[in-house]
Amino acid sequence: MSTSPLTCCINPSILSADFANLEKELARISNADAVHVDVMDNHFVPNLTLGLPVVERLQKVSPVPLDAHLMIADADRWAPLYADAGLDSVTFHVEAAMAPIKLARELRARGSKAGMALRPATPVEPYLDMLPELDMLLLMTVEPGFGGQAFLDVVLPKIRRARQAVEGSGVNVAIQVDGGITEETIFRAAEAGANVFVAGSAVYGKPSPAEAIESLRTNGQLAFAGRTIDDELQKA
Repeated sequence: MSTSPLTCCINPSILSADFANLEKELARISNADAVHVDVMDNHFVPNLTLGLPVVERLQKVSPVPLDAHLMIADADRWAPLYADAGLDSVTFHVEAAMAPIKLARELRARGSKAGMALRPATPVEPYLDMLPELDMLLLMTVEPGFGGQAFLDVVLPKIRRARQAVEGSGVNVAIQVDGGITEETIFRAAEAGANVFVAGSAVYGKPSPAEAIESLRTNGQLAFAGRTIDDELQKA
């Protein structure tokens, strides 16, 4: 069983960035652990963002690793191409994959970490045996497709069950949450067992995205330690 302490990772979503100045927007988050790139095809989700050619260019100019979240149909066909682009991590939706184990193995074989995402209502239990095939499990805390939604607390029990399964299996799988992450909701998600946090407006909606990243990271680490901001203020 894994007993290693969790480290809070903040992956800002460029879905909330200025799409006309993406290279500059990436430079504003150089202290992030990775940048979360939302790829939507207007089929799997009712929204259209950017595709492989833009992601390939971002890969060349980003100061931090790219973490692609593919909200696209026919993930078995398209996801490996994102791994070929040299991305650090490629996450596909299990609801859009015909052969998720095969796909996860192919992503790893092509040099990327393999991530698998689940919608809020998709149960995690059928996929726990897949944990050794994955580097990251993304549990959506909003319905995928749009930024700026409110955090769904109904997902917290699923995060707890996933964390218990990861620690019980002894595998090194990150648990990422995406949707409605703020300086307040990150506490609840971290306490439940998530350790990688996607934040859009909570980073790019602030005057200083770099400072926002540090505030989120601090709150996540406090939650891992069983403390709150109020606890720290009382100590000061």
